[in-house]
Amino acid sequence: MGARLRVVLDQLVHVVDPDQASASLDLTVGLIATAPSGCAVDAIVPAGAEVSVAGVGDVRTLGLGRRELAASWQLGIAPGVGGGMIHSPTLMAPLVRHDRMHDNHQTTVTLWDLRAWDAPEQLSKSLVAWQRGMLRRAVKHADAVVVPSHAVAERLSELARLGDRVRVVAGAPPRGFAAPADAADRRAALTLPAQYVVLAGSAADLHDGFRGAAAAGIDAVVLGAPDGAEPRYAELASAAGLPERRAHIRGALDTADRAAVLAGASLFAATSSSAGWPWRAVEAMTLGIPVVAVDSGSHRDVIADGGMLVAAEEIADAMVEATDAAADRLRVLATDRSRAFSWASSAERLWGLHADL
Repeated sequence: MGARLRVVLDQLVHVVDPDQASASLDLTVGLIATAPSGCAVDAIVPAGAEVSVAGVGDVRTLGLGRRELAASWQLGIAPGVGGGMIHSPTLMAPLVRHDRMHDNHQTTVTLWDLRAWDAPEQLSKSLVAWQRGMLRRAVKHADAVVVPSHAVAERLSELARLGDRVRVVAGAPPRGFAAPADAADRRAALTLPAQYVVLAGSAADLHDGFRGAAAAGIDAVVLGAPDGAEPRYAELASAAGLPERRAHIRGALDTADRAAVLAGASLFAATSSSAGWPWRAVEAMTLGIPVVAVDSGSHRDVIADGGMLVAAEEIADAMVEATDAAADRLRVLATDRSRAFSWASSAERLWGLHADL
């Protein structure tokens, strides 16, 4: 009988992080498609969840909802989960004592970014505490901690004693990510201008992006702004020299709307330097949108030669160049680099990881 990899799908009902929720499903599809001969993919889900992914084998539905499960697992209480090979595409995992050598039990988790340690102000206090607590449990009980880039791995090694248990497996854009046929209509419904640059990040990261938009003489669209943050972001734009009327602040958008917005952009500017997977930058590259990014470890690992990597103080000049002379070249580079990422490739590496364990 072949191996069965049990994937934790904790956000099927209660979505805590839309990017990670989407990535979990896409990875599961990839694991099913790349499963070695005789191997299967099962699922572990909270109460009330239904798995709609074709090809999933056994589904273990637990007695607690997602929120109660998170609290329980943080305390190391995981009744009814069972053993075997367990992989969580997030930190949400039953991290308890188990015997890998004799019983072949394995538990691996995924850490997409280190904001809970390096930029805790971007998260709620409860989420920061939960992530830090789960990492402490991972140090004790995880057989491997998967991170999306070498930069995250290097920073994580400074935060936790994990030794050689840290493994790098890149993420990918959402499956089938492309500009929808009604992209223009979607942009019109969002009241976007004809020409704009897209920014993403926290308030602390956006000053240089707004400054670059002002220098390029173009509007800026911010994606993923928290609810109620519009006035604050508009003030930041004004302080950076971009009139408030030219700063278009939008909250979290679904995949199709996000693709429509990115597809219509003159460029995407990634101004955050924190260690983590640059979700929006990878999506922009997938659509062939020029990318300008602050030079950081994560951007060097992921964007690499798929965009312009510059110091923070050079972002404005780079954005001017990227919307003019360098635009065509950057579109080609972005498209080429995006081909390095797929969920099938990530899944194959995870199967290899569990085989090594």
